[in-house]
Amino acid sequence: MILSVSRRTDVPAFYSEWFMNRIRAGYLLTRNPFNPSQIRRAELSPALVDCVVFWTKDPSPMLPMLDELDALGYRYYFQFTLTPYGRQLEQRLRPKEEIIQTFTALGTRLGRERVFWRYDPIIVNDTLSADYHTKSFASLCQRLCGYTNSVTVSFVDLYRKLKTPLIREVAAEEIAGISAAFADIARRHGLPIRACCEKTDLTPYGIRPASCVDRETVEALCGYSVAAKQDKNQRPGCGCLASVDAGVYNTCKNGCVYCYANYSETSVAANFARHDPMGEFLIKDRL
Repeated sequence: MILSVSRRTDVPAFYSEWFMNRIRAGYLLTRNPFNPSQIRRAELSPALVDCVVFWTKDPSPMLPMLDELDALGYRYYFQFTLTPYGRQLEQRLRPKEEIIQTFTALGTRLGRERVFWRYDPIIVNDTLSADYHTKSFASLCQRLCGYTNSVTVSFVDLYRKLKTPLIREVAAEEIAGISAAFADIARRHGLPIRACCEKTDLTPYGIRPASCVDRETVEALCGYSVAAKQDKNQRPGCGCLASVDAGVYNTCKNGCVYCYANYSETSVAANFARHDPMGEFLIKDRL
């Protein structure tokens, strides 16, 4: 089994104590987000968990816990989203300079091959121009290339709930210009660049489709072949292997304006108030 922690919320940032309590207990319970009465028990023995994939914008609360995970024999890697945006788009993240320091600390601790950098979503507006992204991406590549061995990008998806002048559709010519520039910058820094579930084919620019829960990565960590098949429950174009997601929608406190996983700040606050770090579920009775 591959455990995804989590596409639905930032477990390392806000729920790492709960996760480690579940590791010690040896299991966790999750609900099907589309059928909450359907409950799954995931056994967490290192013998049964092939790999843990952590998804986060700030794993700093989890760094002190990695020694315990290692001692127990878990295999894991991080999908680490780090963009240049400020509080207008990412309302409650720590200052980016501090997060960059966390990224480099994690890359030093685990090695480049276990920290995957995500520069996504790419948002373009009157302030966040193609030139802004090109300069920001080049700066981050310069600082991060020694601590990761790839970068994944995507252009923002306009979900129905995103009603804000800060986010607009990215024009085809903007996609082309940014993609060409990013590919060149990434190549110069020795970073393979991939695209996550992009509707536009970016392979002409040297950007191949990403597989974030990646068979090659997982099997390299495990040292054996895994039986997991492609995940049929993800977006079109996703090449990820199937995994069990430990998270719950509508629980992430990062406050990102572009977030697909939160429906309202009110519900996030209500769910977080009912989180029990000792509970079997992340949120026992979700709203």
